Amino acid sequence: MKEYQGYFIDLDGTIYKGKDRIPAAARFIRRLQAAHKTILFVTNNSTRQPSFVANNLAHNHDIHVTPDNVYTSALATADYLDSVAGNHRKVYMVGESGLEKALGDKHFEITNSNAQVQPDFVVVGLDTNTTYHKLEQAVLDIRAGAHFVGTNADSNLPNEKGMTPGAGSLVKLVEYATQQKPLMIGKPQTTIMKMALRKCHLNVQDVLMVGDNYHTDIQAGINVGMDTLLVYTGLSKPAEVAKEKIQPTYTAATLDEWQVK
Repeated sequence: MKEYQGYFIDLDGTIYKGKDRIPAAARFIRRLQAAHKTILFVTNNSTRQPSFVANNLAHNHDIHVTPDNVYTSALATADYLDSVAGNHRKVYMVGESGLEKALGDKHFEITNSNAQVQPDFVVVGLDTNTTYHKLEQAVLDIRAGAHFVGTNADSNLPNEKGMTPGAGSLVKLVEYATQQKPLMIGKPQTTIMKMALRKCHLNVQDVLMVGDNYHTDIQAGINVGMDTLLVYTGLSKPAEVAKEKIQPTYTAATLDEWQVK
C-alpha cells in the first residue's frame, strides 16, 4: 500500500448509514488523525452547511472534526463559480441553506426574490421545499441566457422513507424543460475533486479517495486520476464492481482493513 498525505472520504455508506453508526469508520478516522493526515469529507449533499455535518459526526458518530474538514457540492459550486464569474455574480438558485450560504460567502447576489433581475447563473441543487414556480423561474432564466449549473447528479437520496428524489432529479426536470445540458459539479465529475485538491493544497497523486459507491465516489477518483479505496459497507457490491472495466485501486470489506502509512 502506498503512503498518502490526504484522504478524501465520502459520508453516507462509508462513514455512517443514515442514522446508524459504522464503528470501523470512527476507528479509521482516529488512525488518520493520529498519523496527521489531511482529512476532507467530500459529499454531494448541497443542503447542509459544514458546521451541521461536523456536529452530526461528533454527536451521533463519535467522529470529531471541524467544519473545515467538510467539503460539500455547494461549496465546490461556489468555489468554481467564483473562479470563473468575474463581475457576473447574479445567481438564481434552487436549493437550501447550505447552497445559499456557500454562494453568499463568495459574494454572489441571489436573485430569487426579484424575478425582474436576469441572473448570470442558475444553480440547481436538492431542494425539498421546491415549488413549480421556483422551477419555472429557473427554466425561464436559463432560456433567457443564464448559465445552467447542477450541484450533483444523484438521482435518489436514501433516507428512512426509502429512495427519495435526489438533486439530479430536479436537474433533469430543468434540463428537459430547457433542452440544455448543465455543467455538473459533484461526484463523479472532476470539478468537485479539483476544487477539493485546491482547498487542501495537495497534488492528486498524494490523495486517496475513499467511498462506498463505485459510480460516484470511485468514478470521481478515477476521472481525476486519483487512487481509490472502495469499502463494501454501503451501496456497491463486489459482484457488481467485478464487472467494471476500471477497478478501484484498493477494496476492503470494512475500513478496519486499511493500514495507515
